[in-house]
Amino acid sequence: MKTTTSIRTLRGFALAVAASASLLAGCATGPNANPADPIEPFNREVFRINEDLDKGVLKPVAQTYVDVVPSPARTAVSNFFSNAGDVYSAVNNLLQLKGTAALEDTMRVAINTVLGLGGLIDIASDAGLPKHKEDFGQTLGVWGVPSGPYVVWPLLGPSTARDTVGFLVDWQMDPLTYWHDSAVTYSLAALRVVDVRANLLGASNVLEQAAVDKYTFLRDAYLQRRRYLIYDGNLPEDQDNKTSPDAGDATVSPYQRFTPNWPVFRR
Repeated sequence: MKTTTSIRTLRGFALAVAASASLLAGCATGPNANPADPIEPFNREVFRINEDLDKGVLKPVAQTYVDVVPSPARTAVSNFFSNAGDVYSAVNNLLQLKGTAALEDTMRVAINTVLGLGGLIDIASDAGLPKHKEDFGQTLGVWGVPSGPYVVWPLLGPSTARDTVGFLVDWQMDPLTYWHDSAVTYSLAALRVVDVRANLLGASNVLEQAAVDKYTFLRDAYLQRRRYLIYDGNLPEDQDNKTSPDAGDATVSPYQRFTPNWPVFRR
């Protein structure tokens, strides 16, 4: 009964997101609108709010975390969340019919959970098992679902209509959301946000010095990076040097490493 309810809830969320995105896209277009970003005025305002929140809260907390917590402990925290991410990477690889990658991810979870103290130590990587980062947004892209409009969500940051639905599905697959103690769940969520932001401190500092229009820079890098991930780096030849409403610039930005991989629950 609980599983059925979760599926129905997820389906309702997905339909609501798709309907809202379509409505916003139809209301905010203009002659100079980027085809991939038809609701740019709305997105820029949310981006500004997120930037203020980051500068006022997230970045200082992340910097304090780096200054206070020893590097080995921070690495263990990152490994723990990365191990949880391998769970839905395995599922998504299976949905994309990538059997070898799915098996490798499953083996990573088993080895790191059992031998790596619950995922605190990444033994699997040392053993030669590669890490694959897959999410349901990528799976939908592999299945041929168009990205839909680019959207910036409060707190969660850059996404698309497709990736938003993907995030909701990944959230349901995340084992860390199923703790019976809500206090533990919220504490883990907060720690995950701090961990992700701490790992982005260097990149964000460089970005602030390099980008003229930070919003456009991050939007283009995000769209390029997502398309690159969907094709596993093997972009179609007819898409290598042109743009499309679905993907933004199809070429891979040299700055993609500066793009935060929001939503923050993706690992």
